[in-house]
Amino acid sequence: MSHFLDAVAAIVGATHVLTLPEDTAPFTLDYRRRYQGQPLAVVLPGTTAEVAALLQLCQRQQVAVVPQGGNTSTCGAATPDGSGRQLVVAMQRLNRLRAIDTANNSITVEAGMTLATLQQRAAEADRLFPLSLASEGSCQIGGNLSTNAGGLAVLRYGTMRELTLGLEVVLPDGRVLHQLSGLRKDTSGLDVKQLFIGAEGQLGLITAATLKLFPLPTAHATAWLGVDSSQAAIDLLSALRQAFGDRLTTFEIMSQPCQQLLEKYHPGQLPFIQPWAVLIELSDSGDSHRLQQQLVDWLSTQQLADGVLAHSEAERQQLWQLREAMSETQKRDGASIKHDIGVPSSAIPAFLADCEAALRAAFPSVRIIAFGHAGDGNLHYNISYTRPDNAELFADEERVNAIVYDLVYQHQGTLAAEHGIGQLKGHWLQRYQDPVALQLMQGVKQLLDPQGLMNPGKWLSPARSDTSG
Repeated sequence: MSHFLDAVAAIVGATHVLTLPEDTAPFTLDYRRRYQGQPLAVVLPGTTAEVAALLQLCQRQQVAVVPQGGNTSTCGAATPDGSGRQLVVAMQRLNRLRAIDTANNSITVEAGMTLATLQQRAAEADRLFPLSLASEGSCQIGGNLSTNAGGLAVLRYGTMRELTLGLEVVLPDGRVLHQLSGLRKDTSGLDVKQLFIGAEGQLGLITAATLKLFPLPTAHATAWLGVDSSQAAIDLLSALRQAFGDRLTTFEIMSQPCQQLLEKYHPGQLPFIQPWAVLIELSDSGDSHRLQQQLVDWLSTQQLADGVLAHSEAERQQLWQLREAMSETQKRDGASIKHDIGVPSSAIPAFLADCEAALRAAFPSVRIIAFGHAGDGNLHYNISYTRPDNAELFADEERVNAIVYDLVYQHQGTLAAEHGIGQLKGHWLQRYQDPVALQLMQGVKQLLDPQGLMNPGKWLSPARSDTSG
């Protein structure tokens, strides 16, 4: 194995090959601290050519590769196993801006650039890159692509799949797919770049992307509203779409237990507590005051339990901070069984009612924390117990998940709306995914990675126990 690491060092330079435990530690534990691995080494390539040479070497030597971006996966998708035989390829040095074309509203960046940096570079050119996530300061573009990330503005702009014009990908055998096109219309055959978006590094290693930009909005209208039920929230969503079209950028909902948690850990910051809180934002060109007045006039015609409008950028940020604090607040409150699910927006009220009834029948002391991106149907549906001791919580995880996922699919939904599958949900995907779709996915995996060396042990293939150098 030392000969293999010497060859790796010859490709990227010895200083970019990490083997000491204190150096590799940040790369071995997933974001939620559920999966701990032990890599053969962590390698930090600086160019696409180096990545290609690394994958060629790994294929010759039969060494498995675990691509890793900002290591913010909540499903263990970027964590090596414990064998000490998998090479983590971390992308942080491939972080350059390659091109920006404001006339074409496109930008080409390398996969290791953080989302926050991309947003900043776009803003410097008076453009918007609309993907927005809580982890945007550390997550990287390659990881966003590999999980088809969504976030807070999918309602208007779509997921990473919709935001992607072109990709550069190193295939498992070291060949490079050069498709960094800025075209929006191209009917010359199959759109093969789509294979790698959402594949979690199991088909190849994304090294760069050409992405869509948009005019930078100059006007925002942001409101925190209270409604009496989840059905009232979805009715409000439908009415807002009818009234404002694609100016409706964000529609977030938070259940009353969420609001109570926020009040517990951030006292005095909530404007009110209602059965459901809704955070909405409109964005447009022009003047914020005019857009805000349009929203106020329209809201005055609606039946709402309560509401506040942000009249300044500071007030707007205060409302957003309440929403963005939700995940951290729940973490402070203790362990929970988390679900990143999606159902059609119209099905949210029925799903919430059916799932709560089924969970309470099975687990009378259950507490449900439901919030998320209702505009696109993505809910963060998290389960804990009301009793002080949550020791039994994860012993019940499989039963809880079966109840939740059965009802998700009864309502035509998905068990992974924006966080991917990783190690966490592979067996559930096998249970619920259309078998023909699974066969097609596995066929693509076999075609591109017949030796199973790309991110093994995740949902497209079983872990390899015989991987060696």
